[in-house]
Amino acid sequence: MVADASPQSSECPVARTLEAIGDRWSLMIIRDAFDDIRRFSEFQKSLGVAKNILASRLKTLVEVGVFDVRPASDGSAYKEYVLTEKGQEIFPVVVSMRQWGERYLFQPQETRSVLLDKESGQPLMPLDVRSSKGQKLGPFDCHRVRLVGGES
Repeated sequence: MVADASPQSSECPVARTLEAIGDRWSLMIIRDAFDDIRRFSEFQKSLGVAKNILASRLKTLVEVGVFDVRPASDGSAYKEYVLTEKGQEIFPVVVSMRQWGERYLFQPQETRSVLLDKESGQPLMPLDVRSSKGQKLGPFDCHRVRLVGGES
């Protein structure tokens, strides 16, 4: 018997996350939602993505609980895609990707967007991975273990 190798059966949280939200358009939709875009037409205009692809990605993001679909806040007949708590918790992932891209994918003279703290107007501090004691950790300071069932 061959084991199921699909990401849904994977023991790896990274594989499951990529299956749920890991394609380019899904992450761009989530990024736009952090900029308060909520309507299908607004996502389509912002991203320039084909309507069938946008509809498919939004459907999946609703199914996995990243968005709720609600009546439009202005009382119109439109629907809005609103980030759930689960969806809002993707924010550090998007910020981390943004910071990596800012650091490695742009030349100093290139135009780019920058994420600023609304209160101070300053760029965000780089995200770090920290130990339970607050020490900064790198990839070789960590290791994976396998948890079975409800172990912790």
